[in-house]
Order: sequence, then structure tokens, then C-alpha cells
Amino acid sequence: NEYKSYLSAKYFERLQEMPPEVAAEGTSPPSQRDVKPRSLNNTFWLTRIVFLRALAFIYAIAFSVAFFQNKALIGQNGILPISAFMERVRNHFKVAKTYPPLESFFGMPTLFWFVKEEYTDVALDMFSLVGLVFSVSVLLQGAANMLILFTLWVLYQSLVNVGQRWYSFGWESQLLETGFLAIWLVPVFSIKPLPVNTPTSKVVIYGYRWLLFRIMLGAGLIKIRGDACWHDLTCMNYHYETQPVPNPLSWFLHHLPSHWHQMEVLGNHVVELVLPWLLLVPHRTITAVGGSAQILFQIIIIISGNFSFLNWLTIIPAIFCFDDGYMSVLFSNVTRTVTHVTDKVSRQHRERPKRYQRAVLNGMIGALLAFLSIPVVQNLLSSSQQMNTSFDSFRLVNTYGAFGSITKERTEVVLEGTSALNLEEKGIQWQEYEFKCKPGRVDRRPCLISPYHYRLDWLMWFAAFQTYQHNPWFISLVGKLLEGDHGVRGLIAFDPFINSTKPPTFIRAQHYQYQYTSFESPHYWNRKYLRPYMPPVSLSHLRSYREQNRWFRKVKPLEMSSLFRTISFPKVDFMVGGLIFVLIILFLKLFSREMDMYYESSFGNAESQIKKLLATAEPLDEPKEKVE
Repeated sequence: NEYKSYLSAKYFERLQEMPPEVAAEGTSPPSQRDVKPRSLNNTFWLTRIVFLRALAFIYAIAFSVAFFQNKALIGQNGILPISAFMERVRNHFKVAKTYPPLESFFGMPTLFWFVKEEYTDVALDMFSLVGLVFSVSVLLQGAANMLILFTLWVLYQSLVNVGQRWYSFGWESQLLETGFLAIWLVPVFSIKPLPVNTPTSKVVIYGYRWLLFRIMLGAGLIKIRGDACWHDLTCMNYHYETQPVPNPLSWFLHHLPSHWHQMEVLGNHVVELVLPWLLLVPHRTITAVGGSAQILFQIIIIISGNFSFLNWLTIIPAIFCFDDGYMSVLFSNVTRTVTHVTDKVSRQHRERPKRYQRAVLNGMIGALLAFLSIPVVQNLLSSSQQMNTSFDSFRLVNTYGAFGSITKERTEVVLEGTSALNLEEKGIQWQEYEFKCKPGRVDRRPCLISPYHYRLDWLMWFAAFQTYQHNPWFISLVGKLLEGDHGVRGLIAFDPFINSTKPPTFIRAQHYQYQYTSFESPHYWNRKYLRPYMPPVSLSHLRSYREQNRWFRKVKPLEMSSLFRTISFPKVDFMVGGLIFVLIILFLKLFSREMDMYYESSFGNAESQIKKLLATAEPLDEPKEKVE
């Protein structure tokens, strides 16, 4: 109480030196004045804090996925090594093994142009860890600068462009587009939640609304131009059973009545084809209604299946459908007061050079978005619409869409291995491999992993309705399992040969049809054998094909430290779960009133901002002990 009284006295002292129109707003100290949410209408200071924390949360998930999986997927000894990929790219651009010319770099922008082959694994770890540290920093502070957000964007751009098949999905481009726009929201160097000289750019705000509009409308148009089941309202009869990675609730949703599924399809069409137009209306209430509908829709999808961080990411641009008048309910009165005064000062006393610089910058960003949107709009209007396509190598403005066609039955590829030395032996025992989330054993409950993502499990879903000849990565995966590769073993849940002295001698792949069981069954799945997917193969069978594609260990990769080599994979799974849990708790707590004590418990933070923004007077001469 003494400390608050002291700070209140300092506050009134500062008011004497403020401009009259600003001081009129501060007739009582921040801890006592009640700033109404409507006084923050049409400002986006608090909205930017929420947005930055949400974006940092997704970045943290994406970089954690990269850290725990990328070395086994694209590392020096991975399933699709970066070195082999970069060699093909260099041959395409006719580049020697030196620094690439600008044409090659801009054709495929990635920092791996500058990484030597033997340092690939170190670079993968470093990029992921630096990205993870920066992401958590922004998540905790609710603030960033251009340097931090540009670094995050460059690091993830570098990973996506060498990620090959594992990074070939729409949410990667969507995160890069979202991250690129965020760079222009914040100051160049300052890291403050409320930077007085950098109000939230209206160009970027409308850029995010335009992004959300394209995502939703593109998804709606690809459906009505695609599978006939979207017209006869039957797609949802199959979706929950045949989606890539179901979760436990998917089983229950599948058993809802048929007329309920028809209503789901109708609701989908309304949300994706009609409601996105509300996002473009320049009226705060109408825009908020449109944003609320999209957020609710994404939450429903999140609880119905494991779609990586796609739907979590799609919520982020919808945040800018709500101004501070709406977002202020997430913050304390102290924060609302400081925000209100900051906005007053920013409007009336912001430095003119900085104001003009920002105006020029916003104009350039707006012109760039308009120019890059031309092929995107043409694609939306085209009857041969492409989904999840980038029209520039930096993925700045992209086209999106999902589930233009729905598979009507679920098939799965089941890998089996044996230690038999000869396939002519009688009584050969084939043992199944079990993946982390992909359906396998019929009695295993579907996993709940979103927003985390298992990239191998996701591609196994695509492999099931194609052939192994169309998926070279599948052949490489089998080769790694035949070698007993430690990294690749970490990507699956159960290797039946992990305790054996030798890896399997032969591996085959079988094709099964999977269906959900009824309520009476103790299991989740029924499965029926269809046909062989890939015949039994050994390392000798694959040697020439693997050498042709450079899928073998050429040099011993350099590791960051022995620590990462000695982590057992059960511990890695525990670390993944713990990391996701901590990040989600932080994400939720940071938006609650209790966590907003970051501003209020240290009342000096609010006072300090007012001091720095509005006054230059010397501090009062008070005893040091009292201040402490």
C-alpha cells in the first residue's frame, strides 16, 4: 500500500508536465481509474499483444517439431537427406559447391546454401533451437521487434525449402505468409508491448483479414468444384473415419446420425463461402461477427481431428477482426489505462519523421500485397483452381484450400519385418511396426496430438491410396528400418526388433482396409486384408536404388553435443509432451487476468512506461528502502 501511494504521488507529479489534453485523461492514478473498453475502440495495441503471443506459440510448436524430427527425416543420415536434395538443386541451377549466385538463392531461398554437407545436422539443430528460443521469448513478453520476427521467418523459410515432401503442405506456406506480415507490425529495434512510435499498421491489419478471406473462400471454392459429395451433402459421412490422423473424438463424431452430417456440410459451405465476406466490411461489429464465426469453426475442427497446427494457425489472422475494445477484457485496468494514454500520445505527439517513415513503409507493403495477390485472385476465379500453391519463391502471398476430394474408405499400409534368412523357410514370423499416431493395432485408441505433428504418420496416409513406386521416401524408410537406424526408429512408436541383436533381414508392406467399430465392440477399428503393398525386400534388393539417390551415409555427421545423442526416444516423447503442455499453459495463462499481473503486480512497469513516454522530470527524493 505504501508503494502504491508513492507511485500515485509520482503519477500526479508527472501529470503536471504532460500536455493538457493528455493530462485531462489522467485525473486519477492508473490503479484507480476505470478505462471503459469503448474508449479503446478502433485501436489495436492490445490486439497486437495477443496476436504476437499467438504467432509465437505456433512458431514454438513448428520449431519443436523440427528439432525432434528433422534430423531423422532430412538430416545427413535421414530418410531424404538434404545433401542429396541440394545436389539435385545445384545441378538444376548449375551451381558449383560454393556460395550460390543470387538467381539460385532467390529461386530457392534457404540458409542451407551456405552450410557444408558435414554440418547439416548441426545447422538443423541450431536453426530449430534458435527459433524455439526466440518464439518463447516473444510468447512471454507479448512484444517483439523486426529483427526477431525476421529471424524467425528466415529460419523457418530455410527449413521449409529443404523439407521436401515432409514440408509440402499448405500450413507451411501459411505460417510463412503470416510471419512475413508480422514483421511490419513492430518496431525495428525496440521490444515493448506498447511502443508509442509504432502504432499497429492498418495496412497489415487488412492484410491479415485478406489472408483469412483467401484461406476460407479458397477452401470453400475447392470443395464445390471438387468431390460430388460436397453437393449431395454426404462428405461428412466419411470424413471422420478417413481423415489423415483421427483423434479419440473422431470415432464418436463418425457415429452421429446422417442428417447431422448433412447439416455439418451445409454449415461448412456457409462458413467458407458466405461468412468470409464479412471480413472485408469496414465496420467493427460486422468484422467481429465474421472473425468470431471463423474462430469457432476452427475450434470445432481442432477438436474433431489431428490437423497439425493448421487450424490453430488459421485462428491467428482472425485476431485482427477484434480491436482493443474487444480485447481489453483480457487485460487489467492498469494495462487498459496505459494503453489509452499511449494511444493519446501516439496520435498527438508522435515524432513526425517516424510517422512519415511508417507511412511510406505501409504504402510499400500494401502495394506489394496488391501486386502479389493478382495471380491468387485469378486462381480463385479459375475453374481449374489450384490449392496450396505459391506463386513466388518466398511464399509471401499464396492460395489455399483443403479436402477438395474425400476418400470414401480408409486404407492403411502396415509394415512387417522378419529375421528369417530365407523367404523359402516354413513358418516365417512377420512382426508389425507400430507408428505413433497412424492407425495400426485395432485395439489402440486414436491419439490426441494437435497442434504437434508427426510428419511421417501424415505421409503414410497419402502412401495408402498411392503405390510405393510413387513415394520414393517410402523405399528409403524401409531401407533405414532394415539398417536398424536409430534416428528413424525414433519416428515410430514400436520397433519389434529394437531389442534384437540384429535388425530385420526382410521387410514387407501389407495393404489393409480400416473401419470404425460399433459401440458394442471393445476395439476402435476393424480391419480387412486387401493385398500386398510392397513385396518383401532386403538391403541387397535396395542397394542400387539407394545409391542412385544417395540415400546412404557418406560422411559421419557432426552433432551439436553428446547430450542429444544419448537421449532415449521415450524421453524425447516425454519432452515433446512436456513442451507442448508448458506452451499451452503459458498461452492460456498469458491471456488471463491473473497473468496480466505481469503489468499490474509490478505497478512500476505501468508507471515506468508513463514516465518514459510522457515526462522528463527528475524522480522524487524518497528513501531507497521505501522504493524497494
